[in-house]
Amino acid sequence: MAEPTTGADAAPAVGTVAVVAHRKKTFGGGLDELRATLVGAGVRDLLWYEVPKSRKAPKAVRKALDKGADLVFVWGGDGTVQRSADALAGSGVPMAVLPAGTANLFATNMGIPTDLPEAVRIGLHGRRRTVDLGTLNGEHFAVMAGAGFDADLIRDADRKLKGKLGRLAYVLTGLRHVRGECVRTRVRVDGSDWFDGEASCVLFGNVGTITGGIPAFDDARPDDGALEVGVATASGPVDWARTLGRMAAGRSEESPFVRITRGRKIKVRFDAPKTYELDGGARGKTSRLTVKVVPAALTVCCPG
Repeated sequence: MAEPTTGADAAPAVGTVAVVAHRKKTFGGGLDELRATLVGAGVRDLLWYEVPKSRKAPKAVRKALDKGADLVFVWGGDGTVQRSADALAGSGVPMAVLPAGTANLFATNMGIPTDLPEAVRIGLHGRRRTVDLGTLNGEHFAVMAGAGFDADLIRDADRKLKGKLGRLAYVLTGLRHVRGECVRTRVRVDGSDWFDGEASCVLFGNVGTITGGIPAFDDARPDDGALEVGVATASGPVDWARTLGRMAAGRSEESPFVRITRGRKIKVRFDAPKTYELDGGARGKTSRLTVKVVPAALTVCCPG
């Protein structure tokens, strides 16, 4: 293991370390290697929680906090990270991400590698970075949230296909939704009317790279006290091909089918209920969204 960093960004010595792991996710040599690596690094007070699905993670995180955890390692994909961040928000206890999922968008945006020993080292000795979170209808998200086309895509992505093809599963599923209907959508940003028209998708970004590894929000930063807001009006294969092509090239704002702004509190109304999602996890349908930024809500262990 590398020596701890020094200086202003040095991580404090950790006491009680907790692991919250989605046991069905794989990474490196698995959970046995993780335990051995932590013990080998000198961790003596270790709390260990394995969960069968991401929605069980918040309860495990709360147990760890109640038992005095000073650091929480989260083993899983973006869904597990999102639900753990929701429980950790405002606690001041750092989260160390062990990217064991399919996309790992949050880990990628934070610069956390898919190398188990190095990810553990970053958790124990890396820089502690304070980042914003967003909330959608009261639930925190770390990467992005949205309703419409992207949420339908995520909801219908076959789990077996996702396991075999990874991000390509989203593309194949997207082809089935590319004719998704536009509905009248009204968006208010920080108290002012911003959009009123037909839209197929509304997105809220805390970081730049979103579902499928697409750089949707070119200027997003997770520590600027604001969220990116995007509305897509693309409605057919040709429109979406042009839109996704611009986004993939990092030129989202040049698309004639995309409008982007930035705000702290956003309210959305749809004329027909739409499926919504947070960090790649589909939820139910709703005709109203209330989205807010929560500045400096989460401490994350990052590379120095």
